[in-house]
Amino acid sequence: MPSIVLATINARYVHAALGLRYLAANLGGLKPQARIMEFVLGQRPADIVEAVLAQRPRIVGFGAYIWNVGETTRVVALLKCVAPEVTVVVGGPEVSYETDEQRVCRLADYVVTGWGDLTFRRLCGEILAGHPPAEKVIAGEQPDLSQIALPYEHYTDEDIARRFLYVEASRGCPFKCEFCLSALDKTAWPFDLERFLGALAKLHARGARHFRFVDRTFNLKVAASVRILEFFLERVDERLFVHFEVIPDHLPEKLKAVIARFPGGALQFEVGIQTWNPEVQALISRRQDNAKAEANLGWLRNRSNAFVHADLIAGLPGEDLGSFARGFDRLYALKPHEIQVGILKRLRGTPIARHTESYGLRWNPDAPYNALATDRIGFADMQRVSRFARYWEMVGNSGRFHRVLPLLAGDAPFDRFMRFSDWLYARTGRTHEIALERLCDSLHAFLTQALGMERGAAAEAIARDYEASGAKGRLAFMKEGVGPARTRAAPALRRTRHLNA
Repeated sequence: MPSIVLATINARYVHAALGLRYLAANLGGLKPQARIMEFVLGQRPADIVEAVLAQRPRIVGFGAYIWNVGETTRVVALLKCVAPEVTVVVGGPEVSYETDEQRVCRLADYVVTGWGDLTFRRLCGEILAGHPPAEKVIAGEQPDLSQIALPYEHYTDEDIARRFLYVEASRGCPFKCEFCLSALDKTAWPFDLERFLGALAKLHARGARHFRFVDRTFNLKVAASVRILEFFLERVDERLFVHFEVIPDHLPEKLKAVIARFPGGALQFEVGIQTWNPEVQALISRRQDNAKAEANLGWLRNRSNAFVHADLIAGLPGEDLGSFARGFDRLYALKPHEIQVGILKRLRGTPIARHTESYGLRWNPDAPYNALATDRIGFADMQRVSRFARYWEMVGNSGRFHRVLPLLAGDAPFDRFMRFSDWLYARTGRTHEIALERLCDSLHAFLTQALGMERGAAAEAIARDYEASGAKGRLAFMKEGVGPARTRAAPALRRTRHLNA
């Protein structure tokens, strides 16, 4: 039985926890005494506790994040109730700041803030040797990256076959965007590139084909970015998929030349625009050349085969609904495959909190700490934007509605989709668990009743999108004799639906 259990609650099974694997890789002589245990949101806390205690550990370390802190708190509370002799350590970004305010920190025996790679090993050694430290909150040591053992051998064959593999070529970020925890970093620190690529080569040789880089600024150092892309170019096949987060206004010609050589389906870029408003950018310490960002997005969509996922944040201090709408329309016109509309969150420790009073920011007191209102966007409108984001995910980002979306968006995408969002919520009273068939029928009703579109043309577009996505069945308006004859299409993944449109 292991003396140490490394545990976390993932959002979904496919997300393999990189943090746990770093801790396991850096346990040194304690490594044989440790076991990684991953759970998913929705599992009953009592069942998680039962599974952990079945290992009879002396120490349980939990990784706490914004998406799992509520569930982790309940698990730790139950664990300390039924097995108080087990030492509980919590760490991760969610508990690295404002520890005094968090129940999970009060329940745990120890809290490791910041980097835990080496600090957790030292803490476990002291506890197992019978010399536990007196202080409860322990600041994590930030060593040189050469001292940190890479974690990739701790991805199992099942991970490689069935899950997303998270990797990082660097840590930190030199930018100071106040909504991000990386604003607290002094710079970005790269891992030794040859050492890193050697680890990736071993993963690839074992069959890994799905790599997701967690680097905040993958394209910060172009020479390293080019070398990493060339590594994957040498190994391109029909299964390879690599995801990067990139700085939108930094895409030099050397980088473009390599990106252009990749086939469709191999590269995905997450491009954080967040806001196009220069006054808001200055207010939140975000440096972004909007003209260059716009040109680069256009190049990625028109001159490369990369899948482009772009982000916008609603609720930033100083931005009203009109400004956000104009930003959405500007981004939509560039035709990224996906636009993720997020609501501003007050991550613990981030500098965005300094604007709370001056800009009337009202935060959800519980995770995910989203902005409920600002002095520019009231609570009711923030609710509308939140529903807009959810419905956009279902329609705009799903890849199912390539014919319908232009009809719905017209020449005023934000305003027209907001009209649809308000209408759909009034009709259904829900934002989740809307079946595809009901969504299609609702789209037909909105296009014809609210926008005055001819019934046959609306039906034709919706029915063809429905069938092209691989769905089967007969929509309500098709039963009325409107729409094309049914055909069969193979089901497609969301990303594939976008790329094949």
